[in-house]
Amino acid sequence: MSERDVFEYALLRVVPRIERGEQMNAGVVVYCRARSFVAALTHLDERRLLALDPEADVAGVRALLGAIERHCEGGAASGQAADDDAGRRYRWLIAPRSTVVQPGPVHTGLTADPAAEAERLLDQLVR
Repeated sequence: MSERDVFEYALLRVVPRIERGEQMNAGVVVYCRARSFVAALTHLDERRLLALDPEADVAGVRALLGAIERHCEGGAASGQAADDDAGRRYRWLIAPRSTVVQPGPVHTGLTADPAAEAERLLDQLVR
């Protein structure tokens, strides 16, 4: 059995109209300190978003989700966070800042493969 490490994750939720309180899951951010791993995987169901709000800015939401994915990659793709470690990038992402794309509560678990865990969570909780 391979060694398992603690990981944390938070769902990314799209709230197209904050006054209605409706939301849909559109991604997951996974962090594993022991492996210096952070990744965000997203999947936007445009039909579902438009069912919640026919006037939703689909392109704007997609751009926000793409920016979150790039932030996790580090390097030049993550802009000002280029020199930040994985933990700092993760903490920045799970801090509430947007009314449209919001992080959910943080959950923890054990994993031997954080990248596979991110894919599993995306399939189970978002797609």
